[in-house]
Amino acid sequence: MQAVPEAMMTSLPSRICFIISPAADSTDAERYVLESARCALNAGILWIQYREKYASRRAIYSTALRLRELTKQFSACLIINDHTDISLAVEADGVHLGQEDLPLKEARKLLPNKIIGISTHNKDEASEAEKGGADYIGFGSIFPTTTKEIGSPKGPDVIKQIKNAVSIPIIAIGGINVGNAASVFNAGAYGIAVSSGISQGNIEQNVKQLLSVRR
Repeated sequence: MQAVPEAMMTSLPSRICFIISPAADSTDAERYVLESARCALNAGILWIQYREKYASRRAIYSTALRLRELTKQFSACLIINDHTDISLAVEADGVHLGQEDLPLKEARKLLPNKIIGISTHNKDEASEAEKGGADYIGFGSIFPTTTKEIGSPKGPDVIKQIKNAVSIPIIAIGGINVGNAASVFNAGAYGIAVSSGISQGNIEQNVKQLLSVRR
């Protein structure tokens, strides 16, 4: 499989995506999202993915709108998880879709010039996403994770196999942190999507350490 063209590489904002995902028992999810985003943006993150599984769609829209205003201040990319219509409504930079979400073909009709990423868990799903016109794939779980159920951990070496199946950027996800990020990049991932590896502990310190691994 050929290497990813440089033009496609530059369509993504950076090699590190911070996934902000409030817990089910969060007492003020919007505040948590905005404060986490501001800390990460201040530390140098240029790509935020907002993932909310528990709030109402109206609440998600409200938070996404404020998050869009915040990310614009830092010239950072905002991707909305799952909700193509909310991504469109707040003028986000794109949407990230799971295997059970709106089909890629239909999402592209709504977001013809935006970034669309697809969650994948095996070679067939990765190939299908590329054929459908995805800008990148999220692939995992690479390591054990409690943030989201995305299958058993596959280890970083599986990235080499996926690179032989697709030519679009691979964003590895699942249990990635400061201690293991280098192994993921060394295996050939274009980028990493990190949730608890940034949000747990000192956000700014975690971001700076990850950025020192690979920009």
